Amino acid sequence: MTRIAIIIGSTRPGRRGGQVAAWVREAAGRHRPATDFDVLDLHDHALPHLDESTPAIFGSYEREHTLRWAEAIGSYDGFVFVVPEYNHSFPAPLKNAIDFLYAEWNDKAAGFVTYGINDGVRAAEHLRQVLAELKVATVRTQVALSIHHDFTITDPLEPGTLTPGPHQEPTLTTMLDEVVAWSEALRSVRVPA
Repeated sequence: MTRIAIIIGSTRPGRRGGQVAAWVREAAGRHRPATDFDVLDLHDHALPHLDESTPAIFGSYEREHTLRWAEAIGSYDGFVFVVPEYNHSFPAPLKNAIDFLYAEWNDKAAGFVTYGINDGVRAAEHLRQVLAELKVATVRTQVALSIHHDFTITDPLEPGTLTPGPHQEPTLTTMLDEVVAWSEALRSVRVPA
């Protein structure tokens, strides 16, 4: 069975990522019931600032938290990153989590569900560059959720409620189809992490 991790890319208290990831997982379960979709929350992994003495490309992980993270990421065939846009890019905890590993990311596929004032599109553009270095194939279709149109927010200091427009789920299912297809195609070139 193909396994896809839905990675919540923010650890900020009051974030919107949890409800976005739940929406992705629910829609994925209905659309692709033969694929295993799990939510992987960076908050639950509590990675410190990168503290490995050897660059990740060598695969000599020393720390227990790195070994747990490597096992988690290595067990998936592909990823859907749920990412807000922070200051024209993606959040630092996600970059840190990515930098801990190398081979575990290689020859897998990824898609993006972004959100923010500008729909999070710049976060995905930066993330595409980082993932390319790790040999992750990113799919073209992207879900871009607007804080103004896809969330109901009565207090700007609260996360509000995700209320995606009717065009968002068809875009999501197209992106999921692409991620699953590429994840399965890349299986033939993937070296076990």
